[in-house]
Amino acid sequence: MEKAFFRNAVAIIVSLTLLIRSRERIRIKLDCVGDIFFRCLFGTSGLIANFYAIDKLNIADANMLNKLSPFFAILISIPLLKEKPKSIDIFAVIAAFLGAMLIVRPSGRNVQLVPALIGLYGGFGAGTAYVFVRRLGKKGERTPIIVLCFSIFSTAVTIPFIAVNYVPLNPTQLICLVMAGLSATVGQFGITSAYKYAPAKEISVFDYTQVVFAAILGMLFLGELPTAMSFIGYVIIIGVAVLRWRCNLKSEDCLKLQR
Repeated sequence: MEKAFFRNAVAIIVSLTLLIRSRERIRIKLDCVGDIFFRCLFGTSGLIANFYAIDKLNIADANMLNKLSPFFAILISIPLLKEKPKSIDIFAVIAAFLGAMLIVRPSGRNVQLVPALIGLYGGFGAGTAYVFVRRLGKKGERTPIIVLCFSIFSTAVTIPFIAVNYVPLNPTQLICLVMAGLSATVGQFGITSAYKYAPAKEISVFDYTQVVFAAILGMLFLGELPTAMSFIGYVIIIGVAVLRWRCNLKSEDCLKLQR
């Protein structure tokens, strides 16, 4: 909870500073209140689930489960955005879940099953939150407002847990948490702006570079080496993501040529 607190407390400062400097009114559009609440609810629960998974699992496995968010976004966008998935999207979702099962490995021998399932929910929460971000973008809500509301909500949720079970931080831990907050804030603004201004099918594949970075840094600094089954799962999930991305771009190019 302390990690989640610092992750978003920094984002509050940054988003407030941007809004004050732009001299824009800090006000939520009335028709956006419900969407912002659900963006905050699913985003916060997904964030906490992801931090829990990172604590309990190999860091690359935890990140890969979180990167299932675009596939969950496809499913959730059907009822919320009325977007009908294509055949390639359906294939991608099925293949992604098969890849996820290689990472989760749901058997009685896998003592990490519960953290893996919680990590899987982290991907669901993030994917659902992105769908609500897309809805907010269509309604014209500003990126700093969306980030600010999410950051305040998630920070407020973590405070009671920290108050009950506070763990003092040494200077090194404090610096690490602040830097994590700064890095996450930059990423949060980037992903929020990306999903606001462009369809998920065009940009989601680029988010998978995080898994590559996490695996490399995990091996270099934490001595973590993913299992062979996990590697196969990574290849399947990233592979179908790239395949879906290329197919969607080609179909759009064909439509433009026809026009």
